[in-house]
Amino acid sequence: MHFILTAIGSYGDLHPMVGLGASLVARHHRVSIVANPYFAEVVEEAGLELLSISTREEYLDLTTHPDLWHPTKAPPLLFRRAIVNYLRPLYQLLEQNYVPGETVIAAHPLDASSRLLREKLHATVATVTLAPMAIWSDFLTPVIGPLTIGPHMPRWLNRLQFWLGNRWVVDPVLKRPLDKFRRELGLPRSPRLFPDWWFASDLNLCLFPDWFGPPQPDWPRPWELVGFPLWDGGVDLSLPAELESFLASGDRPIVFTPGTANAQANAFFKTAVEVCERMGRRGILLTKFAEQLPSSLPETVCHFDFVSLTQLLPRVAALVHHGGIGSSSQSLAAGTPQLIRPLAFDQFDNAHRLKQLGVAEELRPRRFRTAWVVEALDRLTTSRTVAARCKEWSTHCDGDASLEAACVALEHLT
Repeated sequence: MHFILTAIGSYGDLHPMVGLGASLVARHHRVSIVANPYFAEVVEEAGLELLSISTREEYLDLTTHPDLWHPTKAPPLLFRRAIVNYLRPLYQLLEQNYVPGETVIAAHPLDASSRLLREKLHATVATVTLAPMAIWSDFLTPVIGPLTIGPHMPRWLNRLQFWLGNRWVVDPVLKRPLDKFRRELGLPRSPRLFPDWWFASDLNLCLFPDWFGPPQPDWPRPWELVGFPLWDGGVDLSLPAELESFLASGDRPIVFTPGTANAQANAFFKTAVEVCERMGRRGILLTKFAEQLPSSLPETVCHFDFVSLTQLLPRVAALVHHGGIGSSSQSLAAGTPQLIRPLAFDQFDNAHRLKQLGVAEELRPRRFRTAWVVEALDRLTTSRTVAARCKEWSTHCDGDASLEAACVALEHLT
């Protein structure tokens, strides 16, 4: 069979799809990954075919957009840049590579074109859900940014705010351009997009476990939860020699990363260095955008562009990060305490779930100050309870088993 996996976004969006694709290739299937050419090396090193969408320049331009990490402005921005702008080129790319009876599409959450292809050509499409925040539920409402939506609020108020979000954000940004393109395809006007149309697929493949995102009675069916895939190329990647030397030269360091697509984290890294100095701890700063680092770093703090968290996290004291699902799941698997500074998207909901598991604390950006970070990290790294919870939940993470279950689920669609 031929599987087309769409991966629109950053490394956190790409890695699960590449890991899934590599597992499907090992099961003797042909796999194509739709992604930005910025990630060509990752896709091709995994032995997969790249179907390019957009340009490297457009990806890098988005990383510097001032609204990208704003809690309320970021979703509309991403809807326009990653869904609306890709509607036609992605649809055409999929149509060119789709063969009825031979192709199954696994669609990223930001991929509307695959959903249109399913409706127009009756293509077999699985909706891939990377984090439970993406699935609305009246029974266990996800935490959405700084809004009052959440499991602590009355159900009627959550439902009202969700309706208003559809009316004021989704419809103006998405529904109008979608309906225009639907007319060109000879399709009727779209129904309510979320959750009705967006999850109307042959399978809702959830890449997280039920203990992290318990299924709810109103989730779109059919769904299957397979667990965290945990793929970041780490099985075949060794850590740089310089990093190995640093790890071996002292106590376990604290790792700081604002996310692989964040090029606007100057304040985050400044605080990170101050925290390490005040605590007398060693630190590792991870970013591909070195221009946002302080002009000079103390000898006890080092910087690396990108390393495998699979290899690194079992050897550190804690991870301070943005709360993306990739970093969150890698930390869970490594048994590493987490301090989360969420900014947008699924990060607030992931932080809430990690806190409930007893493995993390959260500091919103306005509270991400040196003194508060020091206090939180001191609690996380000295608590026996946190250490026990981290160890317990790490035993529930099995990336290989999750990828195998995902492959089986997709194969059943053929």
